[in-house]
Amino acid sequence: MAIALRQAERGRGRTSPNPVVGAVVVSPDGVIVGRGHHEVAGGPHAEVRALADAGAWARGATLYCTLEPCCHWGRTGPCAERIVEAGVARVVAAVEDPNPQVGGRGFQYLRDHGVSVEVGLGRLAALTQNAPFFTAITRGRPFVTMKIALSLDGRVAAAGGRPVHLTGPEADRLTQLERAEVDAIAVGSGTVLADDPELTARGAYRYRPLMRVLFDRRLRTPPAARVLSTSGAGPVIIVSTAADVGAQPTRARALEAAGAEILAVEGGVAGALAALGRRGVQSLVIEGGPALHLAVWRAQVVDRVRLWITPLPLGAEGVRWLPAQFMSIGQLFACRTECHGADVLVEGHVHRID
Repeated sequence: MAIALRQAERGRGRTSPNPVVGAVVVSPDGVIVGRGHHEVAGGPHAEVRALADAGAWARGATLYCTLEPCCHWGRTGPCAERIVEAGVARVVAAVEDPNPQVGGRGFQYLRDHGVSVEVGLGRLAALTQNAPFFTAITRGRPFVTMKIALSLDGRVAAAGGRPVHLTGPEADRLTQLERAEVDAIAVGSGTVLADDPELTARGAYRYRPLMRVLFDRRLRTPPAARVLSTSGAGPVIIVSTAADVGAQPTRARALEAAGAEILAVEGGVAGALAALGRRGVQSLVIEGGPALHLAVWRAQVVDRVRLWITPLPLGAEGVRWLPAQFMSIGQLFACRTECHGADVLVEGHVHRID
């Protein structure tokens, strides 16, 4: 199962809105005879690829897979049928598929056709690996990572909101790798006005377009903002409300002419995330700034916190992040700490995964 989980990671950044899935076929005498992973949405599933790799050796073998085999027709055929046809004797799966079209039916099909099924080996690792997929189905919104870079004295910007690049090259590289994998990244209008970012994945290959989301209820984003000149990297969505868009039609038309799509939603950030979820966004990194971070934290829609602590102090006049009473590292689950160059990454989940 550990090998199957590693196989699944080979599809990271390419399979959304499908999960990443890995599979391994093991002969009765314990020899691995087939491996596979889901490479890209619309392509063969991991089980099918592993069975093809195993060929005739799949008969009588055990198939280890990180997610319940599907039993319905989508863009590809049902994996459960292929498993039965291949003569697999036993399936060991990490977790049941939460998709209502599957939801235990794949396991039942296998059992009905004489295949032994065991479920639960590697469950926690599989849930964590596909947290965006499970969140999208069970919560109806993207899996939200709140990303922050803090100075040594807990500031996110210098006096007066002047932007300062805090992290070193090692941390920057990991940020770009994350942008290459997620469905979307988001910032608030204050970040657009202060930093004028491009919000693209640089120095890392991205297989799919990257959606950039600007939370800008008052439509303050300038039509000349650099992010609007990067339409080749993916769509730019400006989140506002119908009332605000209606009150500022000239600004709205100018932003649309510059290449933005304006998404008018109600219900605050929770309503916006639900709307993004309906568009197939399963993973969203909110990169700043403090006002947007505070809004999503208050709305209780943050799933993971990724905090970079840097050795650079910005002084008492610098812009603070969230007030201490709103969040502490001690609230997080499965917390881990890593050093990358001069910076320290602290990461943890807001909700227990089990």
